[in-house]
Amino acid sequence: MESAQYQPMNIEEHAVLSHRSSSIVRYSTILSMVLDGSPLREILHSLVLSIEAQKIGTKASVLLLSNDKKRLLTGAAPSLPEEYNQAIHGVEIGIDVGSCGAAAATKKRVIVEDIANHPNWAAYKDLPLKAGLKACWSEPIIDTHGNVLGTFAMYYDTIKSPAGVDLELIQEAAKLGSLAIERSQGLHLQRLTSRIFNKLPMGLIITNDEHSILSVNPMFKTITRDFTADKQCFDPNVFFEQSDPVVLESMLKNIHRGNTWQGELLAYKRNGQTFDADVTVTTFRDYHGEQNCFSWLITDISEHKNANRLIHFQANNDALTSLANRRCFLDKIYDYVWQIERTHQKGAACSVLLMDIDNFKQINDSLGHENGDVLLKEVSNRLANVAPSNGLLARIAGDEFGLFIPGKISTSDLISIAKDINQVVTDKINIDNQQVHPSISIGISRYPEDSTIVESLVNCASQAMYDVKLTGRNGYQFFNKTMQQNAERTAYLQMEMTKALNEQGFELYFQPIVSTQNTHIAKAEILLRWKLHGEFVSPEEFIPIAEHSGLIVPIGKWVREKAIKLINQFVEQNTPIALSVNVSTCEFLNDELQHQFIDSIKSCSEQSCKTAFPFELLTLEITESLMMDQHQNIENLLIRLREWGIKISVDDFGTGYSSLSYLANFPVDQIKIDKAFIQKIEQGARHKALVEAIASMSNALELTVTAEGVETQTQLDFVKTQKVDDIQGYFFYKPMPQQEFLALVEKQFCS
Repeated sequence: MESAQYQPMNIEEHAVLSHRSSSIVRYSTILSMVLDGSPLREILHSLVLSIEAQKIGTKASVLLLSNDKKRLLTGAAPSLPEEYNQAIHGVEIGIDVGSCGAAAATKKRVIVEDIANHPNWAAYKDLPLKAGLKACWSEPIIDTHGNVLGTFAMYYDTIKSPAGVDLELIQEAAKLGSLAIERSQGLHLQRLTSRIFNKLPMGLIITNDEHSILSVNPMFKTITRDFTADKQCFDPNVFFEQSDPVVLESMLKNIHRGNTWQGELLAYKRNGQTFDADVTVTTFRDYHGEQNCFSWLITDISEHKNANRLIHFQANNDALTSLANRRCFLDKIYDYVWQIERTHQKGAACSVLLMDIDNFKQINDSLGHENGDVLLKEVSNRLANVAPSNGLLARIAGDEFGLFIPGKISTSDLISIAKDINQVVTDKINIDNQQVHPSISIGISRYPEDSTIVESLVNCASQAMYDVKLTGRNGYQFFNKTMQQNAERTAYLQMEMTKALNEQGFELYFQPIVSTQNTHIAKAEILLRWKLHGEFVSPEEFIPIAEHSGLIVPIGKWVREKAIKLINQFVEQNTPIALSVNVSTCEFLNDELQHQFIDSIKSCSEQSCKTAFPFELLTLEITESLMMDQHQNIENLLIRLREWGIKISVDDFGTGYSSLSYLANFPVDQIKIDKAFIQKIEQGARHKALVEAIASMSNALELTVTAEGVETQTQLDFVKTQKVDDIQGYFFYKPMPQQEFLALVEKQFCS
């Protein structure tokens, strides 16, 4: 058997073997650099040098595709002239843009043996030819998804076509370039992701199905005060256990189904406190594909929520008492009634209670506004203790409260609630070392019996409340149709009263006041009369309406102007008769009204009289309540009027429960004993004693005394014995129209 003979390799076989050997070394070197995470430009630089060493005469280049996928950027080309590299850096890709631009645009290898005569280089050939480059073969660098990452090019200084080994070499270089670029991009993304993960302004924690923590960023630890410090477990059932159970259950169901969930939950901090959290949880499979993992993106929105709660609270609650305010109160009623009306619910009902503290102004003025606030807060606390749990309690205005009770409730239950309120409010309160005994008036309206319109429903409760005020306070009253009729009557009279004021529809009547010495007319009280459609409207009806509406201010001014002009007329006729006019407390409510009051008297007197006006013939009759509500500025006003000569008289004395200290200290000149006392003196000694006491006290205070309502001889005889200065009543004269009074005065002075 012949032995095998050695056959020497030819040149091509040797080149292939040499190429494969070099490839192994090249792959090993580049892979080591890739695995070590070397910078991309270093890897590409080594790749280019390795290819150039393998293929003598080659000047290799790697260009990278820009982020916008439109341009090529220099990656590594150490053997090419710097001037050339700078010139092609940023060149746009295209099918006729040299070798590399075309390879990137078409994703195909582009072989140009002769740059000077190839159409791809027609517009660019001066650049490579100047650099001594005459051939260029370019291979697109493609990633695993088929996307272009850049190009690998081999340049030559002669016109040259590639051999099979050359094509393998350029293809191999492109693959190594792709590996390096993809790995570098991955590492960059990983580093970027890690930086983002660590710098996120929100907490991020990644867990698995067993609640083990796989990763957690610093912000999560900051938000939760390092919740993970003592355990490597994140159980959402525990971490969010203070949340709304319905919301928590929804979140758990969604993530276990593999869905992403976003919402708000209440989360724990390590110190046991809770915070409002905006949570986004995403489900994904682990890298083995064996179990679910969860990424929890958590933001502490407590400050935002607290700010929103504060804004909502301020918009819907009273700052002093923390109760709901008027807006919130009405909105709740609107929403409830609207829902009933929209759905046509049968048998649906609700109730509205309006409550007003009795005589609060007097308490507020006497104790001061700060103590008045103390009273308001105490009353609001007491109301909250007896209000039904399903009701909405609100502070509607200064001393007015509201209670909205949704649902059907019996009349007896409403009465029980009202009685509880009256009882709890009337318990004494110690304020600033003084005992205060507050009380409250309650008006009640019901839907749908009284009204199906919210505004009307509230107005009905208000009317019922004011009815309680008029009938003694400290009680409750249900709205009824009579109140509705009264309200309509009030609105009608207010409208007609405005017309009467503008059209001179009021009349002045005069009731003479006689002296006890000679029964001559010493003065007269001016009384306001109003005839509507041929019939007189009682002053007891229209005066309160005028006061409540504010019309009493222009009406009072009109009466005083008439009185001043008439006094001046009497003086000019040598029949000087003093006139007294009533002044409503409403005309002194604030500084502006007080200034208007005194200015109107001054200007009218100056216009009516060419010389000094005889102010001593004008008496202003005030009520006891003005003394009880006294302010220093009101006292100063009355003192100024008295300095002019005007007399100040306290009308209906004895009915307002004023104390003697008020009478002793207040600037007044005269007391008018109320007719209720005079007309009862025939009933017994006690009533006589009251009149005697008032007259005696007035004399001791050097005040003149007028007895009102004298109608019988017995009454006249008695008051004459009590040092009463003047008498007013039907025994002598009834109120009479102006012309009749003028005729009476003229007759007296002529006789």
